[in-house]
Amino acid sequence: MNLLEVKNICKIYGNGETAVKALKDVSFSVPKGEYVAIVGESGSGKSTLLNMIGALDTPTSGKVLIDGKDIFCMNDKKLTVFRRRNIGFIFQAFNLVPELTVEQNIIFPVLLDYQKPDKKYLEELLAVLNLKERRNHLPSQLSGGQQQRVAIGRALITRPSLILADEPTGNLDSQNSSEVIALLKETSKKYEQTIIMITHNRSIAQTADRVLQVSDGALTDFGRCRE
Repeated sequence: MNLLEVKNICKIYGNGETAVKALKDVSFSVPKGEYVAIVGESGSGKSTLLNMIGALDTPTSGKVLIDGKDIFCMNDKKLTVFRRRNIGFIFQAFNLVPELTVEQNIIFPVLLDYQKPDKKYLEELLAVLNLKERRNHLPSQLSGGQQQRVAIGRALITRPSLILADEPTGNLDSQNSSEVIALLKETSKKYEQTIIMITHNRSIAQTADRVLQVSDGALTDFGRCRE
């Protein structure tokens, strides 16, 4: 069963002769539990594509279906709730709240949804992420790798079916990059989550189940990577 279906997505910025086609009739699907890497040069359209999948931007035409639901047919309120509960975001810049502790940053999306955190699941995440001893630390007291693990925990806490990672290792050294990617793969299998990750790093892309390339707004599917 496909968790994600992208159908004929086009995105055009501007009008007339100054119009820029950021995405050109992009279509692909991703089965539940698959880990997909999207590669491409700066300005190729890959970040625009990720923003469409995450409903952070609206396509000029086309559809995005997550778990069979057409996200752009939802009104703003319904879409906000759906995104909060079904999509986890991991960013290159971590985007942690500096005044909140590790634990508070992780549970923040749950509190935004006016829900109570699952304490057992929180403890499990802290253990998996090797953050139990850091739970009361502020982001400024953490290394880059630790901050990114907090960001992963925040993305996982709502048990979303889809994780969108935008250059999650861009601010990390090679060792921390390898650890973060290994952790993403481990958690996706453990919690049966689908991952779509943008990366400039070809070696990191090869850790994925499948690699897609965006070039000048068009998409090429390179298929499954070798085990």
